[in-house]
Amino acid sequence: MTEYHNHYETLKVSPSATPEEIKQAYRRLVKLFHPDSNHELEDDRDIIRINAAYEVLKDRQRRQHYDLQQRQSGRSDSASNGYSANRRAAGAQSSQHRQHRETARHADEHLHQWLTQVYQPVNRMLLTILNSLEQEVDQLSADPFDDDLLGAFQSYLNMCRSSLGRAQQSFRSMPNPSNVAGVAAHLYYCLDRLTDGIDELEFFTRSYDEHYLHNGQELFGIAAGLREEAQAAMRDVLR
Repeated sequence: MTEYHNHYETLKVSPSATPEEIKQAYRRLVKLFHPDSNHELEDDRDIIRINAAYEVLKDRQRRQHYDLQQRQSGRSDSASNGYSANRRAAGAQSSQHRQHRETARHADEHLHQWLTQVYQPVNRMLLTILNSLEQEVDQLSADPFDDDLLGAFQSYLNMCRSSLGRAQQSFRSMPNPSNVAGVAAHLYYCLDRLTDGIDELEFFTRSYDEHYLHNGQELFGIAAGLREEAQAAMRDVLR
């Protein structure tokens, strides 16, 4: 069987090499492989291949004919595997597309579940706590030392503590989807500030020190801002 050699590879040039580049490559290889300059060569097969390649590539018409044969040979070799390769590629693309759709569907379901089981109930309970503070403080301010007014304020704080506990339980009931991590972070810090705020307000009912009352109001204000940031972040996710 005749041993095949690619002429361009033999001369170590690109198929787009210029005639001058081919000539320079040939001269360099001849000097390298010529028996007179390389006595370690066991035979002259290398120089024969170099000469054969140069004879073809130095002639414009022979080179064009050789390039045409190379292209036809390449098409013939690839044709036998082309169909199966295309089928494998199409199958891989189809599988990736199905996986992508399945992943997207699960992500949408996770987001919907988190919205209905975590975000919405937590948001409602936060509103219940935050929206009533100003009215409760106004009623208490009429006479902070009045037992009835103070008792009503303490009942309000107990309601806040109960609602906060339910909100924290809902918040921890399931992990948040990755695309609402910012929303979840705002809610987490909102719940944390409310916990501290209720503590400060309860300290006030025991000591009548207005410092605790002001601290509690400030913490509620911070919590309200965090809740608004959570809402804004959620709007961006759903947009």
